Amino acid sequence: MLRLYTHPACLQHDPGPGHVERPARLRAVLQALDHDRFAALDRIEAPQVTREQLWRVHGAAHVGEILLGAPPGDMLALDQDTVMGPGSTEAALHAAGAVVAAVDAVLGGEVRRAFCAVRPPGHHATRERAMGFCLFNNIAVGAAHALAAHGLKRVAIADFDVHHGNGTQDIFEHEPRVLFVSSHQSPLYPDSGSEDERGVGNIVNGTLSPGAGSYEFRELWDGVLLPRLHAFKPQLVLVSAGFDAHRDDPLADLRLGPEDYAWITERLVALAHAHAGGRLVSSLEGGYNLAALAASASAHVAALLD
Repeated sequence: MLRLYTHPACLQHDPGPGHVERPARLRAVLQALDHDRFAALDRIEAPQVTREQLWRVHGAAHVGEILLGAPPGDMLALDQDTVMGPGSTEAALHAAGAVVAAVDAVLGGEVRRAFCAVRPPGHHATRERAMGFCLFNNIAVGAAHALAAHGLKRVAIADFDVHHGNGTQDIFEHEPRVLFVSSHQSPLYPDSGSEDERGVGNIVNGTLSPGAGSYEFRELWDGVLLPRLHAFKPQLVLVSAGFDAHRDDPLADLRLGPEDYAWITERLVALAHAHAGGRLVSSLEGGYNLAALAASASAHVAALLD
């Protein structure tokens, strides 16, 4: 069974007119999943994350800033890209809470796999700051919860967003119990993720040049990233599922299609079956062309269902 975690509050985070990380993104994903082929999804409203769960990966000052939120009736710009409105704090709490709840459900044996259809995304949020549209690092909060609350010794995070998950790397680069593996376009925001950034041997970055497509993406994962994941033998697989490497996405220059997202999802499900009893949790990251996002997320979820 595949469980879907989401919450209406995630639609209330509005960074303002013209911002690409807009509520319509999540609406497009949820509408795509409201289809007969996804009738078997077990749909759950995500709870809020707790402060204690956030403090495992974020400093108290950063958590406090996000919890304080925007001034009533106003907007708060945390950087040139990352803006909070009146509904942003609650959205961020439910987005991170979704991943924690999914980790609990998967590790508790309620379901094998889960997909968190939430926003704001998370993988750019570092220990001490929000950036790149991200307030809390949802996937990192879930990984830290798996370590602290469930006693896991090996958690893998696979990130195929077109942008490097610099926040996830920042949080775990000195934590050998977490393996972070990322494919991303380079050069591109946030100008990190070079292949010589290795942490304590637990960071594996694979870069793709502008214009790269299916062949280069699959060769990188098959030849470098998946072998490292298998060698790690994770007890839980977490996925930062960004769909902005799609050929139609406006923020990058890779040439993937929905079939590539189905392919990498199938490989990650096989990884989870080989080492983690099938346990996998995926959380939505980027993807800014609505039609491409809907088609890609559908392909991802269909592969998780299968």
